[in-house]
Amino acid sequence: MARNRKNQSAAVRFGPALKALLICLFIGGSGVGYVWQQNQLLELVQNSQLGRHLAELQSPKSLETRLKELNLGLSMAQPTQIVRLVDAPLTPAAKRILSMHPAERQYAERRTAALPAP
Repeated sequence: MARNRKNQSAAVRFGPALKALLICLFIGGSGVGYVWQQNQLLELVQNSQLGRHLAELQSPKSLETRLKELNLGLSMAQPTQIVRLVDAPLTPAAKRILSMHPAERQYAERRTAALPAP
């Protein structure tokens, strides 16, 4: 005897629709993931090319060539004109302050010189 659709449960009628939805989501998600991956690969290649181009533009030879083209009259700095700064090592108090949370850092201990007695 043939069964009527009215007698079928809702789960039996809902199953194929759910399966189709999941397949569509999988295919769509795979497509979006592929496009995103290709975009990331393209950005990586472009960043590599731009990094090489920047290094080339910053090279002393390239800078000298550009200076000659623009007739700026600039030259390389002499060794006596170069000043090198050396950072002093951090004191224990400075290390402690830097390790604090930023909100606590604003209330860090301040040391002031003692005022001379009148």
